[in-house]
Amino acid sequence: MVAVFGLRSNRYSELIHGKSATFGSRRDRGTNPIMRLPFKARRLVAKSWLLSRCYYRFRGARLVGRAREEVWYFAYGANMHDDTFRIRRGIQPLECRSGRLRGYRLRFNLGGRPKGRAAPANLCLDPDAEVWGVLYRITRRDLMRLDSTEGVPGRGYRHIMVEVEDTDNRRVAAIAYMAQGKDVDGKPSLRYLMLLRDGARAHGLPEQYIRFLEDVEPAY
Repeated sequence: MVAVFGLRSNRYSELIHGKSATFGSRRDRGTNPIMRLPFKARRLVAKSWLLSRCYYRFRGARLVGRAREEVWYFAYGANMHDDTFRIRRGIQPLECRSGRLRGYRLRFNLGGRPKGRAAPANLCLDPDAEVWGVLYRITRRDLMRLDSTEGVPGRGYRHIMVEVEDTDNRRVAAIAYMAQGKDVDGKPSLRYLMLLRDGARAHGLPEQYIRFLEDVEPAY
């Protein structure tokens, strides 16, 4: 069932962003200055729901819903760590649970910085695999702020809808980030891996999955 969710992710992306969502399209390279906002300016825009609606529209996407509307977000990378999610991102979730996403595999096949010495986490469809992570209940305003740190809308990550099982076997419809990755995985930095490992331990993820993360070879 989860694999079906993955195959239909583009449809769910339309529900979140609207039918005009074309992240990574050539329109991203237009001349309008709001489409080339530097990171600090993007963070400022993220503080305003109205300005962010305009920004998403210029990027060929739609920011729908209301700022206070609640959604579930599934974190499988550095956002599992409280230092990253609560302190650096500044997001205080309304609720959090550990959970398992079936039908996907964790990969490190994205380009990071410094080039060749970092590889952020990503999801890849795999009917025989599963990814453990943390479910956060947050507002759409929080999700928008999270988008600004993950480069959404843009040419990298995009939203997909997934079905996650929590530890009480409850199924939760959640938003996750996924990108078109490379064919061959890279090596994440040791610092990045430590965020995943420590976050997994803090949220009580299974020992088998923690051992899997410990076996991932770092770049340095």
